[in-house]
Amino acid sequence: ITLCKQFCFIPKLPEIMSEPKKPTLATSMALGGTAAAFAVNFTHPIELVKTRLQVSGGSIGATCSEILSKEGVTAFWKGIPFGYGRELSYTSIKLGAYAPVRDAMGANEPNSPFYLKFAAGALTGGVGSIFGNPFDVMKTLAQTNKGSESLGALVNNLYRDQGAAGFYRGVQVNIMRACVLNATKMGCYDMAKGHVSTATGWDRKDPKTVFASSFIAGFFMTITVAPWDMLRTKLMNQPTDVKLYDGFVDCASKTIKEGGVLSLWRGFVPIWARFAPQATLQLLTIEALYTYLGYKGI
Repeated sequence: ITLCKQFCFIPKLPEIMSEPKKPTLATSMALGGTAAAFAVNFTHPIELVKTRLQVSGGSIGATCSEILSKEGVTAFWKGIPFGYGRELSYTSIKLGAYAPVRDAMGANEPNSPFYLKFAAGALTGGVGSIFGNPFDVMKTLAQTNKGSESLGALVNNLYRDQGAAGFYRGVQVNIMRACVLNATKMGCYDMAKGHVSTATGWDRKDPKTVFASSFIAGFFMTITVAPWDMLRTKLMNQPTDVKLYDGFVDCASKTIKEGGVLSLWRGFVPIWARFAPQATLQLLTIEALYTYLGYKGI
């Protein structure tokens, strides 16, 4: 054995390093929906406060105190079933379909043009918002409902007064919002991962890289999306039997006339307080699912 070790040549077999496989579009969308449905359990209360602030114009403290004193702690989760529906439809497309669509557009390299990454985000966000709009409308009505009206009653009242079209009110501004939001979120996140990884030496799939990049994306999302979010909330929160605005242009004009241009950014802090943890939870979860199942990350 000793002689063999000294004189015999034993070739070393090369290590086979397999590249992580890419998930199919359907698989990636399923993982995106799962990640979003998990995250919404934690961010829904923040969004409820944000939505009421946009409607009433009060302060964060006063809004929270009013909810606690008059409706109880569970009121912070009003409309959560519609929230699940939204995440499993809209977010499964905007989050889950991003990587496959980006790759199909040839923007899957770290140094790929940023406008292609933004275009992939805008496309998946816009398509997703069409499917998620009915859940968005019902979620907004449920979150602003301060009474004890059931979710079923809200749905019935909307259908009775406006028909099926009522579930798609505000769809124009919602599509624009989704395009801007997802282009900023996924484009900034994708680019930030490269910069963070280069600056720190962390791997792109390292949770620290994902956390830092998603937090950065959440901040820029808030800056670009806040005005669209305000207009969407106002359009979707119209009474079921009254039409207050003739589309998003009329809504924007009346909002600016009443409160000035900066009123479009009302609720900036709670919006950021929602976007930052939401983006972080969603992206951490989907990246963890990709890794666990052996798929290539974003």
